[in-house]
Amino acid sequence: MRTAFADEITKLGAEDSRVVLLSGDIGNRMFDDFKDKNSNRFYNCGIAEANMMSMASGMALSGLRPVTYTITPFTTTRCLEQIRVGVCYHNAPVIIVGTGSGLSYSSLGPTHHSLEDIAILRALPGIVVFAPGDKAELRSGLRAALKQNKPVYIRLGKKNEPQVYSDEFNHSLRLGKATTVIEGNDICFIGTGNILPEVMQAASTLKATGISVQVESFHTIKPLDIEKLSKLFSRFDNVVVVEEHSCIGGLNSAIAEWIISQRVMPRARLLSIATDDRFLHEIGDHAFARRYFGIDAKSIELRAIEALSEQT
Repeated sequence: MRTAFADEITKLGAEDSRVVLLSGDIGNRMFDDFKDKNSNRFYNCGIAEANMMSMASGMALSGLRPVTYTITPFTTTRCLEQIRVGVCYHNAPVIIVGTGSGLSYSSLGPTHHSLEDIAILRALPGIVVFAPGDKAELRSGLRAALKQNKPVYIRLGKKNEPQVYSDEFNHSLRLGKATTVIEGNDICFIGTGNILPEVMQAASTLKATGISVQVESFHTIKPLDIEKLSKLFSRFDNVVVVEEHSCIGGLNSAIAEWIISQRVMPRARLLSIATDDRFLHEIGDHAFARRYFGIDAKSIELRAIEALSEQT
């Protein structure tokens, strides 16, 4: 996903002279093409992410369209005050990109995990929270983000994620509008971000057993697609939200808040597949971390079977 980001931001930089890319001491080789074509619009800000965010705010308020890029916890939790006061308070159109989100950097330990970023940032007024599921959603969403006259947080995976959409798929993404990836009848999965390929794998396995799964990509956590939620929760008995994020404060919590706001309780039962409220102290690769928290394809599959059995 990050390679697709580098390619797309280079194209956008060529199309719009206002685009400025700020890096928190990563991705230097990856952005060689951008630097070659826009040498005066790339800044390596070093390991000084809070300062990078303040620079971006000033640039945005001066008429530029800055995009900040570094590892997710270092551009979110480390920079929270700067995002809150420098960016969101002024409604400055800064695009904040966090790479390696969720458990992507699982082998580097909890300092590099980001399982609370959605919860923290969606609480800030005015910001859009966008988590693409593959490079097609990223490319389309990045272009859409540049058209927003407000802050946008983009939550990326790392690299070599499976594609959800084919190369031929004409993906015209709209922020705040979910995408139906698979039509189904028995149960609905709502996925967001880099866990979406695991959701697709679970849906494929369940299909082979005769269970028809609808898969929705809620790439935009804020604002939520309320219209789509209303349809899904009136049609299905079980809606399963899958996210590589804490069980507290993420997409499932946002949907639960929406349910509480309804005058009439929806038909569907809301089920959450997310990480537990604890740190991961064990060390392993990304697949190990997903199995540990029960958010891998097999765990998603078993949770769906359990939900359907409880229904009968």
